[in-house]
Amino acid sequence: MFVRTLGLTDFRSWEQVELDLRPEPTIFVGRNGFGKTNLLESLFYSATLRSHRVSSDAPLVRTGARSARVRSTVENDGRELSVELTIAAQGANKATVNTAPVRRTREILGILRTVLFAPEDLALVRGDPGERRRFLDEITVQLRPIAAGSRADYDRVLRQRSALLKTAGAAMRRSSTEADSVMSTLDVWDEQLAQFGAEVTADRLSVVRDLNPLVAQAYSSIAPHSRPAEIKYRSAAGPEVDASEGGPEAVDEIRQVLAGRLREVRSKEIDRGLCLVGPHRDDLLLNLGTEPAKGFASHGESWSMALALRLACVDLLRADRVEPVIMLDDVFAELDAARRAKLAEFTASAEQLLITAAVGEDIPGVLAGRRISVGLVEEDGERRSQIIGEESIAGGTESDDADQGEGAGQA
Repeated sequence: MFVRTLGLTDFRSWEQVELDLRPEPTIFVGRNGFGKTNLLESLFYSATLRSHRVSSDAPLVRTGARSARVRSTVENDGRELSVELTIAAQGANKATVNTAPVRRTREILGILRTVLFAPEDLALVRGDPGERRRFLDEITVQLRPIAAGSRADYDRVLRQRSALLKTAGAAMRRSSTEADSVMSTLDVWDEQLAQFGAEVTADRLSVVRDLNPLVAQAYSSIAPHSRPAEIKYRSAAGPEVDASEGGPEAVDEIRQVLAGRLREVRSKEIDRGLCLVGPHRDDLLLNLGTEPAKGFASHGESWSMALALRLACVDLLRADRVEPVIMLDDVFAELDAARRAKLAEFTASAEQLLITAAVGEDIPGVLAGRRISVGLVEEDGERRSQIIGEESIAGGTESDDADQGEGAGQA
């Protein structure tokens, strides 16, 4: 799989750009803030309908514009599909496939599959549970695009139920009639939350089950002298859910557990005005030996764990007979020589490899392909990114990479 063309209109700092890409390494070089990361972000958004940098769509639209457009043509086993996404600063987004409008933007999921490595990946180890939930959901929808529907349904029900809980306590104190109405409405939302929550949780559990051995293998390869790595799912609903293998056959069992826990905590939820049970409160545990990576891993171990998670995603997609587009967003500058070499070795076999770097010398010499220079122009107070040149680069040798890595900072 590879992206043949990429076009942007009013996306971030790009007013307009059209790129022809090839199944080879392409390195975008430019100073920080010049817009090179925005190119990878647009493709990641096309693959997951999420940005890896922000939680809302508005920042993706160039200042002063009403919407941004991302156009891409993806080739997979000789078959081409063209996707156009219109991202609205306000309101609903739209999408077309081969110029035909689709009813829901999530219908484009699965056309492009990609794994993105970025400096933000360190938050997978050191950040809040929300970062790790996002990671699981992103790889889940690439493996099973239909899972995006369950997630959207769950988010909708969660918003409605949370809004009810915020007002439930006061309403119940006013009269028994209002109390009965609140309880009746909560029963309806509980049923839906348990169902959609079970679907989301079962999908995540299945992914964790398949990822765990791949993470352990990748981490051992990157950090052979460190402690063994392991990942586990932790559900707010309790260990009965954690023990499940996941997958469609586990949905009914998980639904029953979630429904029971919702009944148990209902009074607490009304008192606090919060939904206390569901996949929105779950976490992915990352362990090194007998200790959690968060709080106990060194900086190097944290980077190794983050890289292992991404490398495992590549292996998981390949096991699903998909060769993902691999994107490396300025990560070589963050790594020491050994991790640079390992990442370069692993990604060199990718059908398409897209890389950004502020300094071209950060890229291991073994990676041959094309280098595209990104610049920035200012006119009438507006800053716009632009392509300012390109050249072919020949790959070096392993000894060249080692020489480049001698001066690299330790991660």
